[in-house]
Amino acid sequence: MSVLHLLGTAGEGGAETYFVDLLMALHRAGVPEAAVIRRNAGREARLKEAGVPVKTLYFGGPIDILTRPAAAGFAALTGTKVALAWMNRAARHTPRGPWARIGRLGGYYNLKYYRNFDHLVANTEDIAEWIVGQGWPAGRVTCIPNFARAPAADAAPVDRAGLDTPADAPLLLAMGRLHEAKAHDVSLQALAQLPDAYLWIAGVGPLEAKLKGMAEALGVAPRVRFLGWRTDASALYRTADVCVFPSRYEPLGNVVIQAWAHRLPVVAAESQGPRALIQDGKDGVLVPIDDADALAAAARRLLADPALRTRLAQAGVRRVDDEFAEAAVVGRWKTLFSEFGVG
Repeated sequence: MSVLHLLGTAGEGGAETYFVDLLMALHRAGVPEAAVIRRNAGREARLKEAGVPVKTLYFGGPIDILTRPAAAGFAALTGTKVALAWMNRAARHTPRGPWARIGRLGGYYNLKYYRNFDHLVANTEDIAEWIVGQGWPAGRVTCIPNFARAPAADAAPVDRAGLDTPADAPLLLAMGRLHEAKAHDVSLQALAQLPDAYLWIAGVGPLEAKLKGMAEALGVAPRVRFLGWRTDASALYRTADVCVFPSRYEPLGNVVIQAWAHRLPVVAAESQGPRALIQDGKDGVLVPIDDADALAAAARRLLADPALRTRLAQAGVRRVDDEFAEAAVVGRWKTLFSEFGVG
């Protein structure tokens, strides 16, 4: 009697990282589960290493007639009681059968892909309210936030020297895909106003060449490190002095929660997710969207005030303990699954 998770994207990003994190947390909590994913060698290896049965399928476009029946066969083989679709592509290929179908939404997705699903899970209250506003019965919508895990007490930070960064330089960290929505261009413009600081950008995406060219044009390239896709996010959070998160569009802001868990103060643009998460001046700092001057001023203030950084970081840890702890989030998933016969 298992939960079958379906993920139809092959790339790397915040949702894909959290997919693995949640499956591993559920596995540790004793939830019987399996996964159908699009081919990604690293993701497949991590899940199999954790003991989660995995099947890779194509998850193609409208003419893909093979993925759904293959997923149905795997669902039957693993005794599926709940098929949980992560994002639209997976929802499109989630087979019908003697199992419940649940969609997990981390954004304001097109609900046509979830037609005839039994239940939807949103990772913010705003998304849950939006789903109900689109006509979904409130009793078939649940909000379960993402969790954040604190690093192990003996976890080591990244060696700055290995990334050609002075040990005493103020260090800003930006996490997220190199995409227009993430506004890394704003971070680069802000860095130009912080002549002593360095900026690490962790992520991959279509704007890499453009952002590197912009760094050169702004004269900040010697102080920027494009790290690509990293599997040591926890170590990066532990190394930096301030997390900058200027996303133009962000339904949740998982970076904020992760920074909190690692005691790293956050400056974020007041896009929808961060605005709903951060209490400005209490557990983080909010600045206007697309305002490099404000981002630079906020980062400068935090870098100059260690006591303020500590106060914000401690408040963030309390938020994680109260609202985003792994045990509490996993417990809410288990409660939902139990309603559909998974025990």
